[in-house]
Amino acid sequence: MARSLSYVSATKLLSMARANPRLAIIDVRDDERSYQAHIPGSRHFASGGFAARMPELVSSTAGKETLVFHCALSQVRGPSCARMFAEYLSESKEDSGIKNIMVLERGFNGWELSGQPVCHCTDAHCKGTCSST
Repeated sequence: MARSLSYVSATKLLSMARANPRLAIIDVRDDERSYQAHIPGSRHFASGGFAARMPELVSSTAGKETLVFHCALSQVRGPSCARMFAEYLSESKEDSGIKNIMVLERGFNGWELSGQPVCHCTDAHCKGTCSST
């Protein structure tokens, strides 16, 4: 099934994430995630090795219907990885259950600048329970 990409604002994503446990946020920034903050509850799949890790992304997001990708600005890496993943799913013979693939407008930088919560833990798959600042 072909999936089209859509964009979502930080404010809309925050309300969607709070209301929908079947949504996962995928951070495709590379090294900067280790020294910058990240969106609470996000999963880290660095763009540098993203293609090789797509099967892992499918299994780690089992039960999710919506994936929202982002990088620092969501101008290159976030949309590119989202498109690559959408193509991967359309070529897959198995139904992943993922129905929506989105990209966060203005990326993590826009998220943080708009005053949304951030986390400073070092977990690759943030549990979202870390303190926000």
